[in-house]
Amino acid sequence: MAISRICSIPDCGKTAKARGWCQAHYLRWRKHGDPQAGRIPSGEASRFLEKEVLTYDGNNCLMWPYSRNQYGYGKLQYGHRICAVHRIVCEAFNGPAPSISHEAAHLCGAGHLGCVTGRHLVWKTHAENEKDKVTHGTHPRGSRNPSAKLTEDIVREVKSLQGVFTQRETARMLGISYKHVNAIVRGRIWGWL
Repeated sequence: MAISRICSIPDCGKTAKARGWCQAHYLRWRKHGDPQAGRIPSGEASRFLEKEVLTYDGNNCLMWPYSRNQYGYGKLQYGHRICAVHRIVCEAFNGPAPSISHEAAHLCGAGHLGCVTGRHLVWKTHAENEKDKVTHGTHPRGSRNPSAKLTEDIVREVKSLQGVFTQRETARMLGISYKHVNAIVRGRIWGWL
């Protein structure tokens, strides 16, 4: 007979389904990042935006304490749409975006943590925003990319063996595919390294 576990949240008492939590606490964690997150009073997030965020004059990061998207950026129902809070704040501090392709970029590099400080936001193109991510160390490239097949050490080894061995010999020695070696040598992948 299987022993059913109880939700690890105090005073819950329901059967644990995932991560030691019941279904309700697990879904709250998935949605809000906190298994004990609950409903906030209607209009509380909008009030926080207007009274706290838009009037904040400090230089430190002010983090959005309410709902966030899967990337960590604050979100809010604004009118009849779900909007990115940092875009609302950027528009309030810097005026409308110069074009529809401009993004609200964080100078602090903490956008993925929920920063909504007006002084930290500026309008930038996608390419400029991606360069900032590299500068801040928040861009998921190289080994930080969850789907990366190679490490930086292996890539450096491939580059150091270039011209010493053929690409096929290098691939065999390092136990990687010829296609990876070829792409590294041609600069199609890991070109920044």
